[in-house]
Amino acid sequence: MTTSGKGRKPLVAERRTGAGRKSAGQRRAPPPKAPKPRRGGLVGLLLWPVRLALRILWWIGLRLGIAGAVALALAVVATALTLDAPGALLDARARGSVTLLDRDGDIYAWRGEQFGGRIDAASVAPVLKNAIVATEDKRFYRHFGVSPRGVASAIRINLREGRGPFSGHGGSTITQQTAKLLCLGVAYDPASGMTEAEYEADCRRTTIARKAREAIYAMAMELRYSKDEILTIYLNRAYLGAGSRGFEAAAQRYFGKSANQVDAAEAAMLAGLLVAPSRFAPTANLQRSRDRANLIVGLMEDQGYLTAAEADAARSNPARLSQAAEARAGGYYADWVMDQGPSFLTDQTTEDVVIRTTFDPRIQQAAEDALEWVFENKVRAGSEAQAAIVVMSADGAVRAMVGGRKLRGVAGQFNRAIQAKRQTGSAFKPFVFAAALDEGYSPWDWIVDEPITFDVPGSGPWSPRNYTNDYSGRVSLTEALARSLNIPAVRVSEFIGRDRVIEIADGFGVGGDLADVPAVALGVSESTLLEMTAAYAGILNGGSAVEPYGLIELRLKGETASLIDQTGGMGDRVISEDAARQLVWMMSQVIERGTGTRARLPDRPAAGKTGTTQEARDAWFLGFTANYVAGVWMGYDDNTPLTGVTGGGLPAEIWRETMVRVHEGLPPVSLPMTVPPEPRRTAEREPDRRPERRRPPPANDLERAIEQLLGNIFR
Repeated sequence: MTTSGKGRKPLVAERRTGAGRKSAGQRRAPPPKAPKPRRGGLVGLLLWPVRLALRILWWIGLRLGIAGAVALALAVVATALTLDAPGALLDARARGSVTLLDRDGDIYAWRGEQFGGRIDAASVAPVLKNAIVATEDKRFYRHFGVSPRGVASAIRINLREGRGPFSGHGGSTITQQTAKLLCLGVAYDPASGMTEAEYEADCRRTTIARKAREAIYAMAMELRYSKDEILTIYLNRAYLGAGSRGFEAAAQRYFGKSANQVDAAEAAMLAGLLVAPSRFAPTANLQRSRDRANLIVGLMEDQGYLTAAEADAARSNPARLSQAAEARAGGYYADWVMDQGPSFLTDQTTEDVVIRTTFDPRIQQAAEDALEWVFENKVRAGSEAQAAIVVMSADGAVRAMVGGRKLRGVAGQFNRAIQAKRQTGSAFKPFVFAAALDEGYSPWDWIVDEPITFDVPGSGPWSPRNYTNDYSGRVSLTEALARSLNIPAVRVSEFIGRDRVIEIADGFGVGGDLADVPAVALGVSESTLLEMTAAYAGILNGGSAVEPYGLIELRLKGETASLIDQTGGMGDRVISEDAARQLVWMMSQVIERGTGTRARLPDRPAAGKTGTTQEARDAWFLGFTANYVAGVWMGYDDNTPLTGVTGGGLPAEIWRETMVRVHEGLPPVSLPMTVPPEPRRTAEREPDRRPERRRPPPANDLERAIEQLLGNIFR
């Protein structure tokens, strides 16, 4: 049976109560709510102002929070609108770079701020990207530019370690670090009166106000750029030690490869530089850099970027430096070459410059190894004596330079080869005998070795003495040089005329203020090792002056045309070629049978001269083969006398060890010398004494005859 109509009730089950049904009227009404107890009395009166204050503070705080959030958002948006395209922010160096090439065109050193070229997060080796994120900001891809958790953790660590809240650990994200690298968008302006170092120091300040600005700038970057674009800016701008700006420059600098090709160990070492580039630079302390890299490998393993096997492999095969990096920035040689060019294209350049040099890394290594070997095997442990070495070709092309021991290759160190002006001692004597030979005397001419006294104006009487404090009577010029006798050298200088000796020495480039006193023949004036080595090169090349040089060509990076070409080389003739060839023979006798026998080479002829100054404050050995000229100086920086060292001792051994290594694989070549025929002498032709002063040139036949007679007596 059915019914119809709009009043039809829905079919619903009646609510059951107990065992039966109850009508609607029989339903139990809910109990009335108990009234809330009212707090009255004294407690309520006291709490009422507190509740009111809290409500007011909440109301104010809420509105201030909303206003602050709006202001922050506006500041972030406004800052984001001012940001440049990311590609324009990759290289903003105020200084340029200098790349130094050796004689074969290979890179051996860098100076200035090196930018290796643009790399980006998409193409860089994934292991390098992972190493950076694991080290610097493991939540990089999850935060909005600022990590409150990281900041809180950093403040807690700083306070626990007794520092200020923002001193030490900063809790900065990679985005914040990038903002700091960009100096919050304020570019360096040289016209500001602030140096670049002061500008960078100001950018790194960590005041609360600057931290707030840094956070706004970081969030603006997150708004404007993608994560990979931010990371790309960071990869290109981070400073990583040794003048390297960006990971590409650092990878090239330390490993000789692109940042796109580094392995896990190399990536960990590069990422480890971010905390303290100068301290952890592998060129400063390789082991310390490797220890830091192992910590980074551990972080990468903990965060899942490396498997246990990959991490163990990275630890077992630590990063190795490239050959150029092993040379430690070319050291003393590179610093010297930088001084050869104009400063606006070298140490103060704003361009990227390439300099091709005469540097020979094989010869440099030979000199460094020789110095190290002698000090390890011949010098007492703990000695603070210093030494320097210069090796060059006969035309003045400098092939190697060691400016001191222990501090090998550290840029900017005191370079004893070019900066230390020291007395030359007997190493000066070849120029005395060069004057005699150039006047026509023979290496076999005789001179008297006996006591003599000079009256020096302003100083009184001066009597030169030989090193052995004895006298040999009549000796040839060759024997006097070979045995480094002082009295004969002074006699020859005075007879020929010390003005001529000074002229010849100056012509060869020795010093600029030679003392016009009899003792000038004994090397009392000062000179540098580079100047002395170049002067000996002048003797080897046949008597022409030499200006030592290292710069062959200077050009802008990417250009083919040179701005500067070779600066230096052979100059004017100083003595005749015949005199130079005879002097070479005389100097060969120094090594064969004189004071320099410890410098004798096993497979080829050589010539040279020892030098020891008063109280042995300086010891020298300079000499040459047909291929190369080398000079060695040894002494203390504070002029402390050497103990038991003469030029024929340790300096001669350093010279020998250097030249043996330098000539490995080179065939022996005869020296360019003339061996004079030894004359037959009779008692009538051997004088007891020579004239002491050089006479003026003859003005007529009579004077010429007298001069000839004196010459015969001299012979």
